[in-house]
Amino acid sequence: MTGEAPLGWKDRPVRVLVVDDSVAIQSVMRHVLSRDPRLEVVATARDAFEARALIKRYNPDVLTLDIEMPGMNGLDFLERLMRLRPMPVVMLSGYTQAGSDAAIQALALGAMDCVPKPSAGLTEPVLRDMADRIVAASQGRVLPQETGPRRPAPPLHRTWSGRIVLIGASTGGVAAVETVLAGMPVDCPPIVVSQHMPPAFLKSFVDRLEARFPQSVALALDGVELLPGRVLFSPGGDAHTGVDRRGSGLICRRIEGPRRNGHYPSVDVLFEAALPFADRVSAVLLTGLGQDGAHGMKQLRDRGAFCIGQDEASSVVYGMPRAAADLGAIDVQLPLETIADELCRRRPVPSKGSLT
Repeated sequence: MTGEAPLGWKDRPVRVLVVDDSVAIQSVMRHVLSRDPRLEVVATARDAFEARALIKRYNPDVLTLDIEMPGMNGLDFLERLMRLRPMPVVMLSGYTQAGSDAAIQALALGAMDCVPKPSAGLTEPVLRDMADRIVAASQGRVLPQETGPRRPAPPLHRTWSGRIVLIGASTGGVAAVETVLAGMPVDCPPIVVSQHMPPAFLKSFVDRLEARFPQSVALALDGVELLPGRVLFSPGGDAHTGVDRRGSGLICRRIEGPRRNGHYPSVDVLFEAALPFADRVSAVLLTGLGQDGAHGMKQLRDRGAFCIGQDEASSVVYGMPRAAADLGAIDVQLPLETIADELCRRRPVPSKGSLT
């Protein structure tokens, strides 16, 4: 199997340690990954304790980790690993509700990505996608996890500037989006997020955020109104999400069409839908692989939107923000923890009618 490396190609194959209590899954993973010349499976482990010894022995570039394991489950092992020996980790997860919930928790703990457990029915595109994502994860930036108290809560109320906020994110986006929302007041500007993630994972992510934050967090179903204090996530699946006018306000729109930049949902589609009212938009590109959102952001900025890119130092993968910066699409690059403050203090939009 061949595939275009999503990030820089190393002089040697990426060294992978597979951790799974199922011998059958170990065998499938070794077979699948060994077909790609960019990858080398250096060892397999049945549990966290064996994995710990093999990490010391082989010093792998990336770990694939099962969530359900005997003795110590994958989430507990991941939490300890990120504290004691941070390294790129890709979780193996099912698409069940329990698997999706655990996958989101793993991403919040610092895992680079989650991929579905392999099955006998894997197609060539699925195999290539799995290999691409493991290569990408091996080259992502493993950021230190916060261990101290959370930053002080933001003011409960702010005067809304009239700008809506559109956010695009991919690899590393779970923790990044949580950080942005943690800095937002309860009556934050209307926010629409396009996060590259399977639908089941997105539903679990929305449920997690709704339980953790004071804002109203939901899926961006067709016709849902954009209001202060409301955060909406594209449900993805087989369509994109955009924004549209309805009367004096704005709503979300389901947008049919093929994948864009390889993704459902696409950030470019979200940004381009807002071009008719670009001067009332603050657009944000967070950590992520590839260039989805860069061209849409350039068009928004050319029409008066205020555009923020997450800076390289705080990005897990500085791909999407870099692509936008290279196009001249960004007004300012900021550390992740300062983006919420910048969004909330944006200057008011021109008083030429209302969108709310």
